[in-house]
Amino acid sequence: MDIMGMMKKAREMQAKMEEMQAELEQTTVEGGAGGGVVRVQMSAKGDLKNLEIDDSLLKPDEKEILQDLIIAAHSDARRKAEALSAEKMQGLTAGLPLPAGMKLPF
Repeated sequence: MDIMGMMKKAREMQAKMEEMQAELEQTTVEGGAGGGVVRVQMSAKGDLKNLEIDDSLLKPDEKEILQDLIIAAHSDARRKAEALSAEKMQGLTAGLPLPAGMKLPF
């Protein structure tokens, strides 16, 4: 086992992870619900940036439906952000001898 080589790879991976984290903060994902009548935009890190609600939903007796759609739209965007993050992480960890199922960052 080459400890020095592993440490060098770990430092390289850490630098790449920092770059990826910065990139994810700048990347925007969009989620929608109700056929697009509710849409959210958020950073790939999960920060909600924008919320759009179609005027047709702004009826007092549909408040609960609107709340559920907002939650669904945010969940949709969050899933997309997690998938994007996992995809980028897979590219970073390729070639490193990590145990199966180990998630980074720790």
